[in-house]
Amino acid sequence: MKITIEVDCTPEEARSFLGLPDVSAANTVYVENITKAMKGVSNPAQMAEYASALAPMGQMGLKLFQNFVEGSMKAATGSKKSD
Repeated sequence: MKITIEVDCTPEEARSFLGLPDVSAANTVYVENITKAMKGVSNPAQMAEYASALAPMGQMGLKLFQNFVEGSMKAATGSKKSD
C-alpha cells in the first residue's frame, strides 16, 4: 500500500509547522556583508583571496561563496537560470 500526502504551503509556513527558526534576518545581514566585501573585487586573484578567508567555514562556506559568485555573475550579465 502506498499513501501520498501533498502539502501546499509557503516556506515560512513549513518552517513554522516544523518548528524551525526564522533565519531570514541573519541571512539578510550575511548577504549584505558579502555584497559589501565583494564590491572592491576586480580580479580573480582578489576573489581567490576572499574565498580562502571563507575556508575556515569549511566546504559549506566555499559552496556558499561559489553560489554567491555565480549569482552575481548571472545578475551582472542578465542571464537567467534555466531549469
